[in-house]
Formats: sequence, C-alpha cells, structure tokens
Amino acid sequence: MKILIKNGRLLDPKNGIDQICDISIASGRVVGIGPVDPAFEAKRVIDAQGLAVVPGLIDLSVRLREPGFEHRATLESEMNASLAGGVTSLVIPPDTDPVLDEPGLVEMLKHRAKQLNQANLYPLGAMTQGLKGEIITEMAELTEAGCVAFSQAVHPLIDYGVLYRTMLYAKTFDYTLWLYPFDASLSKGGVAASGAFASRTGLAGVPVQAETIALHVLFELQKSTGVRLHLCRVSSAAGLDLVRKAKAEGLPVTCDVSINQIHLIDQDIGFFDSNYRLDPPLRSQRDRDAIRQGLVDGTIDAICSDHTPVDDDGKLLPFSEAEQGATGVELLFSLVYKWAIETKTPLLDALAKITTQPADILLSGAPALPPCGHLEIGAPADLALVDLDAEWVVNRESIFSQSCHTPFFGYELPAKVKMTLVGGRVVWESA
Repeated sequence: MKILIKNGRLLDPKNGIDQICDISIASGRVVGIGPVDPAFEAKRVIDAQGLAVVPGLIDLSVRLREPGFEHRATLESEMNASLAGGVTSLVIPPDTDPVLDEPGLVEMLKHRAKQLNQANLYPLGAMTQGLKGEIITEMAELTEAGCVAFSQAVHPLIDYGVLYRTMLYAKTFDYTLWLYPFDASLSKGGVAASGAFASRTGLAGVPVQAETIALHVLFELQKSTGVRLHLCRVSSAAGLDLVRKAKAEGLPVTCDVSINQIHLIDQDIGFFDSNYRLDPPLRSQRDRDAIRQGLVDGTIDAICSDHTPVDDDGKLLPFSEAEQGATGVELLFSLVYKWAIETKTPLLDALAKITTQPADILLSGAPALPPCGHLEIGAPADLALVDLDAEWVVNRESIFSQSCHTPFFGYELPAKVKMTLVGGRVVWESA
C-alpha cells in the first residue's frame, strides 16, 4: 500500500533531521521525504500534524516468553505491547524453554513471529548447550538459522577456559558475544545492591564487585582474543569506569543499560515492593548519576527495556522470594523521553540511544540484516507516530503486555505512541 504521512515532525538522529515534512511510503520503503511527487498516488493519507515521526525503536533485550513460559506471556501479547510502544525490532535472549541452542528451535521461533507479521524479531543464540557453560554450541548453524549474535543471557560462564575458547571461536568467524557481566559466586542469595539500604532493611546484598570482577575477566580475555563484545545492562559507576577505559584502549566493545537503572535507585524499593526486584539490582543514586553521565559522554551505546514479563505467581511474594524482572517494552520511548526532559538532553541524542546506536550494534555482528533505526529514502518504512505532548498513567488498562508488573506502575509518563508501521504497513494504532 502507498501511504503518505503529512505534516509530521520528522526526527531522524542518523541524519540529524528535525523538521516538519511529508513522508511518502511505497513497497514497504520510504520513497520520498519533503515535497510529494505529483505522480505519487497514496492509498492512505495520514495527517500527523502535531505528532513526531520517529524511526521504529530497537530494543536490545525483550523476552517474549515463548517457547516455554506461555503462562506468563505469549508472542502475540508481547509483540503487540512492543508495537504499542513504537518498538519495531526486538532482540530476543536465548533463555527460553527449551534454550535457543539448536537451529530448529530458532527457525520455529522465527516462523511463529513471521506468521504474526508484526515486529522484526532477532534471536540471540545460546553460547553453550543448555546455557550450562560446558559445551560450545554450533554457532555457524545457529547463524544460518537466523541468530544475530550469541549470549549466555543471565547464566554466567563459570569456567573461564570455556569462555576463552568461545571467544576464540567467535573471533574466528567474526561473531559478536553479548555478555552480562556478573560473577555469581559473589552474590549467592543476594536480592538487592549491597549498601546502606540493603543493610538497613536486612536484604541480602549483591556487591558491585560482582560486576567489576566479571568485567575485568572479560576485558583481559578480550585483549588476547580480539573478539567483539557487547555488554548487557551495566549497572554501576565502577563498572562504567572499566568500560570507559576499555573503549579508550581501543577494545571492540559496546554496552547498554536498562531503562530501570536510568530512573530508579535502591531506595525506591521502599517497603519491599517486589515490582522493584530486578536483575541487575537497583543501585545507589551515585550509580544512577554515573549511568546518566555515561549516556551523555558515549560510554553507554544503547538503552534497552530488559522486558521480562512475570506473572502474579512470581511477583506477589515477599521481596526476597519474588521473581526478578519487569514489563518495560511499551514504556521505552516514554521513559527515554522523560530522561531527556529531566537532564535537558537534546531529543535527537536521546532518540539515538534507542534507534541508530542499537542498530549499529546489531549490524556490526550481522551486516546482512536489512538497515534499521533510521528514516531516509530507500530505508524500510519502520516508524512510529508519537504525541510528545501527551501524558498517560501506567496501569492495567494502559499496558498491553500480559504482565502488568513494573516498578513504574502508577507513574504518569510523557509522550504516547499513536501509530506504528512495520515494512510500510500500519500494524498498530491507538483507539
């Protein structure tokens, strides 16, 4: 279908565009920006006056809970939630049930997603069989099946020999490893960040060294192998200092942070609210300030939602027994916009953290993927129309995810997505 989007405020960080203009779409791609070709006959005209037109967001960590956890969420519910938040490309961690360690499982997941014909789905393959950290998977076959990179999700590789061999293997074939820097031996039983709050409330602590020691190991092994690393959800000031030094040394490393760590700190847990039971745990205000600074100075490349739907059985428990995780994919744009307002970050710079920069991370490891994260002539027409002046409250009625458990429940947030297009098709629009 030929679509004409008129009078919208085009925001494209890659090309530095912030202007009112028309966008012509045909055959799933952007074919015109600015004055409309007289020969272009649109089958649908969308008046975007008063709305921002932004590239479809790219979320680097979204658990759709299929296969294996359909009682918590389904592909349909969570992809619908992502589209309601303007997210058109999703990276899926491999910790499904069964684990994404065989080509057939990856092909099945991609087939299910293709049948729904909604958002673009990019699975991460398991680095080791069953994520057990013992036997390296057949990465070449998983890549052919559609995996864009390889990860252990939140399962640490305790055997550094296996980690080293995996890095050598990945470097040989130019694969990227997405690793969560976390030393499990230092945080057994921990449920909150070590510090004054955890001590005062009697919650078992997770020391910052669980992150920094893991980072030291990863960087030392990276120096000897040259493998490309993407670090997932760095959460501390000390950890970011190590990432900053690694980048200064020229190591091929990128990193992301969760939207939760940008806004929240450990004291927000309050009276043991299990919605704040997250992984990594919320840390101090100093750590949150360091994360915000890292976003400005380029240490942090991308922001993700770390969307992990949890049902009532997993959340309505005492804090220490509750399951880690929170709904977040449909809150991503609003929370990034909220951060931009609070810190007076230019809107294009903030938007880059959820469009062009995560796209660069994706394409660095999988250059054959179609371009994403920007809007220019010839690019896929993956985009969202957003009312930047709208305000909305996060509650059961406004959330499309099957799970409503989020630390932002009850928050009033700025900006609301009104319409989402994928491949030039309108796949979601507000009622």
